[in-house]
Amino acid sequence: MAKKSKKFLAALEKVNREQLYDASAALELVKEIDYAGFDASVEVAYRLGVDPKQADQQIRGAMVLPHGTGKTSTVIVFAKGDQAKAAQEAGADFVGDSDLVEKVQGGWFDFDVVVAAPDMMAEVGKLGRVLGPKGLMPNPKTGTVTPDVAKAVNDIKAGQVTYRVDRQSNIHVPIGKVSFDLNKLQENLVAIHETIVKAKPASSKGVYIKNMAVASTFGPGVKIDQSSVSK
Repeated sequence: MAKKSKKFLAALEKVNREQLYDASAALELVKEIDYAGFDASVEVAYRLGVDPKQADQQIRGAMVLPHGTGKTSTVIVFAKGDQAKAAQEAGADFVGDSDLVEKVQGGWFDFDVVVAAPDMMAEVGKLGRVLGPKGLMPNPKTGTVTPDVAKAVNDIKAGQVTYRVDRQSNIHVPIGKVSFDLNKLQENLVAIHETIVKAKPASSKGVYIKNMAVASTFGPGVKIDQSSVSK
């Protein structure tokens, strides 16, 4: 286990690890104990009572946070013709078809999100081995394979986040920056929480959300009382 820094341990001392905090109090504490030398991200983490090995319990999707994430993503779009033009007009950072596929195959990864028009997926599929491990492969479930590439670019630039349950039944989603005011962080948290709640698989039995916590990039997690996450 990695040794914890003195700053982390000092921050941890201010957190009651047995307490379920009110959502507002939890976010306020996360802001207070953050010690990063930059504007750190704030993330919510869920431990879910689902079995990711079951196809119908693989929770995955995307949504636009009310106040964005505080980060501007670099977006590339695989499209041609009118769709390529629409993507450029929407503010995509790089747009192309086979030429862009070759560029990525050559080892270029200076981007955060990949969007593709459906008629480009035969070409983009060649990049599965390089984009897949990085979690960058376009997927219809996250809105990154779509005939409306302009909308996808607009959503991403507006602060869209993706969520996906991992093998340990956890989901991690950024909800903003430490510099965000408390109300904006709380409204982003409510938005993603409502989305996760609605995503509960019909086949999931027992407790769905086992626990949830918020934390800054380097800071300790602060557990939240789910009942306090409301508008």
